[in-house]
Amino acid sequence: MSGSTNLITLENIVRIYQMGDEPLYALKHLTLSIDQGEYVAIMGTSGSGKSTLMNIVGCLDRPTSGNYVLNGRDVLSLDDDELAGLRNTTIGFVFQQFNLLSSMSAMENVMLPLTYAGVKREQRLLRAEHVLNQVGLGGRMHHRPNQLSGGQQQRVSIARALANNPRLLLADEPTGALDSHTAQEIMALFNELVDKGITVVLVTHDQDTANHARRIVRMRDGEIISDEPS
Repeated sequence: MSGSTNLITLENIVRIYQMGDEPLYALKHLTLSIDQGEYVAIMGTSGSGKSTLMNIVGCLDRPTSGNYVLNGRDVLSLDDDELAGLRNTTIGFVFQQFNLLSSMSAMENVMLPLTYAGVKREQRLLRAEHVLNQVGLGGRMHHRPNQLSGGQQQRVSIARALANNPRLLLADEPTGALDSHTAQEIMALFNELVDKGITVVLVTHDQDTANHARRIVRMRDGEIISDEPS
């Protein structure tokens, strides 16, 4: 994107898992760059390496070799505490399963990462209210997950991911548990977030979901086989 700043730079990334005596190459010398404000879908069948790539981008796993720079920081030089700090301040995660705490309201679920970050209660309340309004749930803040539809629960999980004002939103099969109409609504919400400058990277095997992104990276056997506008 013209005028954009680089957010993610992966160079020559290799990820090997040991399966007994045999090395399994989950990623093979993969290179990928994503600018701030891009909306990218990573596609591939099971075993293509897309989930391994997502885990490395999200600082949940380390590559066997290669270089990774996220938001100007050399990720592979960071210790575990520094990695956790980078995740908490830079990345929001959205998953297929909403992972909400059933005993807590939408507001309380969204406030959780702010609590962990040491944000004062008054600021937590204001921020949670803001992001719940941002995802269209201003009228459902005090409902518990079992009082919300699947789409509303996913919106709560997106609001929670946005709570710490991340630059990057990583979404792993975010519409996998939703009906097609609700999935369309969630993808429209991602478009709105991208328009506000947030980088969205989603992993999916579903072509309809990927078509909402503005760039599609296709993977097979640990390698990128195509990378083009959608």
